[in-house]
Amino acid sequence: MVLIDTAASMIFADCSSSSSTARLLLFNTTKLQKYPDNISLFRRSNSLQFGISSRSSSRTIITHCSSPSTSAIQINNETFAKVIDGKRVAKDIREEIAVEISRMQEEIGIVPGLAVILVGDRKDSATYVRNKKKACDTVGINSYEVHLAEDSTEEEVLNHISKFNDDPSVHGILVQLPLPSHMNEQNILNAVCIEKDVDGFHPLNIGRLAMRGREPLFVPCTPKGCIELLHRYDIPIKGKRAVVIGRSNIVGMPAALLLQREDATVSIVHSRTKNPEEITSQADIIISAVGQPNMVRGSWVKPGAVLIDVGINPVEDPESPRGYRLVGDICYEEASKVASAITPVPGGVGPMTIAMLLSNTLLSAKRINNLRMPAENIV
Repeated sequence: MVLIDTAASMIFADCSSSSSTARLLLFNTTKLQKYPDNISLFRRSNSLQFGISSRSSSRTIITHCSSPSTSAIQINNETFAKVIDGKRVAKDIREEIAVEISRMQEEIGIVPGLAVILVGDRKDSATYVRNKKKACDTVGINSYEVHLAEDSTEEEVLNHISKFNDDPSVHGILVQLPLPSHMNEQNILNAVCIEKDVDGFHPLNIGRLAMRGREPLFVPCTPKGCIELLHRYDIPIKGKRAVVIGRSNIVGMPAALLLQREDATVSIVHSRTKNPEEITSQADIIISAVGQPNMVRGSWVKPGAVLIDVGINPVEDPESPRGYRLVGDICYEEASKVASAITPVPGGVGPMTIAMLLSNTLLSAKRINNLRMPAENIV
């Protein structure tokens, strides 16, 4: 461990148990107080030497080893990646929301309410709903849950949506996807009152997002979380070349629209795109949401690009107690040696999705009760 200087910025080498090669993180010193968990080890040593041309470009070199058994550390003085800590940012956002909700309750006696409708017995969906309820509890949002059987009728779901639409204590309605195959997903999502569409899936919300000069009432949570991470880490978007990999209605398409609103020049790569590697290698910002483990290799990445990985994919791992581990769409080990910043999986975009759901629910409660709104409705 070497302390060289602290004038400009800090570089971290993060060695994990999955690799003997250090992952290098560029971290602005203004973030250190806000995100102190990135420093777990800080000692002086004379074992490493780096040439610094001037004080204005000086850096502090810190190694952060998550596994004591990892001994090999390789430091490249030209390429290093900052880890974008979605877990930490989401925690900050939840704390901000909790303060706002407490103030709202004191001033007007209103507590935001979120209703979730779950159909069927999918374990992953049940886990998502459970995590959302837990998050609501931590910030003071009232949660209402309806759990219907797999063979429930579409009419039953619509009836519950109608009741929540009319309930003044409910400010947000979420229908957990995917729905059983015998139900018309479009009809059900369209039935949610647009003023309570905290998922941002209503066609009018998406349409407003796509139109210049129009503002959606809500932005879909996952792409909103991606943009919020860029903002919180002071990563510029205006004028940058951005590539979104995937064109789903839930992530890819609204992410591209949000980047365009931020004045980026946006391309979308999808399953019919020819030469995707060539297109992504020109991007300053990449948001990947295709659900293909390690699809984006290091060779796809422009040196210094910022990578937002939405994918959460289980891959077999005999060494894991669960028999699998989670990886993203982006090959982290390769891409982190080329990019300037990257989100980990897990701990990157995932926590932000629920944080944005809570944010949208608070936004809805404020709007419905005619409370002062922020100058900008979308991040």
